[in-house]
This record gives sequence, structure tokens and C-alpha cells, in this order.
Amino acid sequence: MNTQSTYMQWAKKRPKVKYDLALSGILNLPFAELEATIDDIDLNGDNSYGYRPLVEALAAHCQVDPESVVTISGGTSMANHLAMAAAIEHGDEVLIEQPTYEPLLAVAEYFGAKIKRFPRAFENQFRIDVEKIAREITPKTRLIVLTNLHNPSSTLVDEETLGQIGKLAQGVDAHVLVDEVYLETMFESAPRSSVYLGPQFIATTSLTKGYGLSGLRCGWIMAEAELAQRMRLLHDIFGALAPHPAERLSVVALSKLPKFIARAKRILESNRAVLNEFLDSREDLKAVRTESGTTSFPRLLKGRVENLCDLLTKKYDTAVVPGRFFESPQHFRIGMCAEPQLFSEGVRRLGAALDELRA
Repeated sequence: MNTQSTYMQWAKKRPKVKYDLALSGILNLPFAELEATIDDIDLNGDNSYGYRPLVEALAAHCQVDPESVVTISGGTSMANHLAMAAAIEHGDEVLIEQPTYEPLLAVAEYFGAKIKRFPRAFENQFRIDVEKIAREITPKTRLIVLTNLHNPSSTLVDEETLGQIGKLAQGVDAHVLVDEVYLETMFESAPRSSVYLGPQFIATTSLTKGYGLSGLRCGWIMAEAELAQRMRLLHDIFGALAPHPAERLSVVALSKLPKFIARAKRILESNRAVLNEFLDSREDLKAVRTESGTTSFPRLLKGRVENLCDLLTKKYDTAVVPGRFFESPQHFRIGMCAEPQLFSEGVRRLGAALDELRA
């Protein structure tokens, strides 16, 4: 049984740096910009199975039935935990994309799943080949797990591909769990949630990545109503009640998302342009370019990524995420989420470190 996440340990314990290219969520919003008042906060309230104003606000945000929404106070991470707990039992067969976000693997291992993999290959632009899933799925498969946008590459899974995956799952009475937290970073351009495609789909997401609201830890699950209710009851074992002040502040935040979206867009548009120009200039890196998302996952063509990461931290006060946390040791993840001036300087320092390693 796996009882830890190596990525989360690294993320929490890594040295603090000035030029942080490891961030995958938009730069944290100062509390003052939330423009909350004391009247917006209370220590206690009626939130036995979700604070109703928050449930309804999230349902409106995602355009789904409120009965399909399960609110979670632990962000997408806890949402994924609860979704898997409701969808599988010990020994069930689970298909998970590769590469993927390491905590997803860790949770499935913790629940004692029999894990099989399907590739999202760099050579295929990190797209999903449905035929590869079809070869792995069996009557014993209970869950298919993927991220959309893909973490770490930000590659989008289109609705046609999701529909094909849903049909495969339906054929063996399995569910499809889609971590959609990075779809939030597409803002008004985001496609509709996978839950629209059928009752076999479960979607998880949060306010964490796209809006600079990670401190609220506002996550939620979307699923068909009967399964959603099972999750609410199961959550009594894990979390019982959410912190009510955070729920109330999340309602305030949802009412002001257009303001936060404008801020996030400014950061991402500036940083993406800087990153693309940098990638164009490098012969030692190869990357799948995307128009959306907060992350890029370039491949280092020569040298060791671990050496690059060590040099960046120790000499250049800069950080990226080593690809070993995504089963891809020749890659590293860059987050486009820092303040643009710091991001631009961080990218310059990344280039200097790459040059030094080549010398």
C-alpha cells in the first residue's frame, strides 16, 4: 500500500526561490483583491452536506444540476481521493494515463487498485490514442483516469476522444474519472465538462489553478446524482464538514471571477509569449506547444534534468519541476504562473543554466 506522494513531499519541502517556474497555479491573489467584508464571513452555518449557496454557485458556474455537485474543502486533490473511493474497491482494475500527475497514481495505489497504464506519448503530442485504451480495458476494469488539460503538458483532450473513451467504459460498466482542474485555465474558451457526455463520467476540479485562489481550497466533484450522493455520505468518513469561512469566501470569489480571469489572462498571455520565444531559441529543448493551460513540459535533448534542476536552484535561484515526478526523467515542467517580470528573468536564468551545462 502506498501511503505517501513523492511529488507533494518535494513540492512542500523544496527550497524557496525568487524565480519560481515550478508554480502550476496562477500567482496567489492578495486577500484585499477579494474585496470581502466582515459580513461575508461567519464561523458557522448550515453546511451538513455542502453549503447550499456554494453548491448552487458552482452548479451555475459549470452549468450542471446542483444535485450533481459535491463540494470538497481539500481542492482537487481531495476531490480525486473521494471520487476514487466511491468508484473502486480494493483489487479493482484501474487504467491510468502515462505520464500523469503522481498523486493520482499514489491514491489509486493507496486504495489497492490493480493499475494498468495507457500512453500519452510525447511523440504523439501527449494526445490519447483510444485504441491503446481499448487494448488494455477488460471486463474487470472499473475506472479509467485521465487529466484534461493534461498534467504536465497542458494538452487538451477533445470531446470526440472523451466520448470514445466513455463508450469503452460503458461497455464494461466502468467509470471515467477526469481531473479537469486545468480546464478552468481556459476560462470562457473551455469546452463543457466531460460529465455532459454520460453518467459514466466523473469530473473533479477546483478554484486552485486558474484564479489565484488556492488558499480557499475550494474543490468539487461532478457526477450523476446517485453517485454524487454516495460520495457525500462517504465523505462523512474523511472530512465530515468543511471550514465554513472558506465556503463563504468561495461564494464571494465565484461572484467576482471575471475580475480574477482578467488578471490571470494578463499573466498567462505575457508569460506564454516569453516562453514560446525562449523555446524557439533553444536547440537543446523540444516541447509540445499549447495555446492554453498553465504548464509546458519540454524534453531536454542532451544532459540530465536532475543536474539542470540542481544548478538552477543552487546558482540561479530558480526552480522547475523535475520530470521524474511525471515518469519522464528527460523532461521538466515549467509553470507560467509567476509575476511576468519575475517569470521573464527566470526563463533567462533557465537559459543560462542550460548554456552552462552544455559548456
